[in-house]
Amino acid sequence: MAGLRRAGVIGGGFMAEVHARAIRAAGHEVHGIASSSPESGRLAARRLGVPIAFDSAEALIAADEIDVVHVCTPNALHFEQASAAIQHGKSVVCEKPLAISEIDAEHLRRAADDAGAVTAVPFVYRYYPVVREIRERIRGGEAGELLLLHGSYLQDWLANRADTNWRVSSDGGGPSRAFADVGVHWCDLMEFITGHRIVRLSARLVTAHPHRGAPGDRVLNEDMSLLTFETDGGAAGSLTVSQISQGRKNRLWFSFDGTEGSFEFNQETPDSFWIGGIDSSSTVTAGTGGMRSADARRLSMLPAGHPQGYQDAFKAFMSDAYSAMMGEEAFGLPDFSDGFRAAQLTAAVIRSSESQEWVVVPEFESASANERSVR
Repeated sequence: MAGLRRAGVIGGGFMAEVHARAIRAAGHEVHGIASSSPESGRLAARRLGVPIAFDSAEALIAADEIDVVHVCTPNALHFEQASAAIQHGKSVVCEKPLAISEIDAEHLRRAADDAGAVTAVPFVYRYYPVVREIRERIRGGEAGELLLLHGSYLQDWLANRADTNWRVSSDGGGPSRAFADVGVHWCDLMEFITGHRIVRLSARLVTAHPHRGAPGDRVLNEDMSLLTFETDGGAAGSLTVSQISQGRKNRLWFSFDGTEGSFEFNQETPDSFWIGGIDSSSTVTAGTGGMRSADARRLSMLPAGHPQGYQDAFKAFMSDAYSAMMGEEAFGLPDFSDGFRAAQLTAAVIRSSESQEWVVVPEFESASANERSVR
């Protein structure tokens, strides 16, 4: 196949499987995999149907037959592995957070720019068709002047004190968990859709369960984050993030409210969105004539009434990422500049929570998140 790219996936867990499916759906080859040990790499290769199990991440990155490196490992390993991949001249798809410190994330962004590497970070909620439709309508003025940008991202997978995971360790997961893990998805979506940038924020990080799992396992990152912010477009906003909300599986919800209308979206029902007005309100469904955006129609792969979900969004993201690697345009593709933006916001949230003061977020223009034209 002309233009076939051979991918190497580092990591053998859930996200590695999601990446592998999406790579194949994009028409490319999952050529090799490496995990935390040679044995776990071989097990992952058999489970995912990958022909080569490398003994280490280093061996996979250095292999001449690997064109694209996918980093799907614990957060603390992202910086080292993505850096090495760039140094070896590879394209890189790295899970967020790009790094567990703002400094390391900026280093990766600069290294990718200097090397001319094509990079991608899976902020995949951008790839729901209705998200692109909301973006075009808001940027076309249908909401009027945006005044209030608010929402939440709620999960329950760590609701009980006995629940644990490598992410609850600051060594493996980093100094922030709930915000750095899922809150940044909401912020990326808000900035991508509205064109507004968070310039100032006040945050509180809360650890509900200071010990998890076995006795003595201390938790040093947060279960909940509460955020109030201001944007460069004059809007105010708020965000609640939780990984301990019983019954909420993956509820990313927002309402962007303006002088002419409000736009509401819930990721758990991703095939529709709500438009609110004083005189009337309506629901728009993906795949119908109500979808006006060419970009939304491009991403609508199924007829109306056939739901597209998270893996479909991931496949669309991966298709754009590999198109970019082959020199094609991929509008809205999140890259390492967007990963750095998320690290900036995370660092500001931590500083604000520690100081209990409002914090200014440094200016940085991310081309894909802040692109003003609508296609």
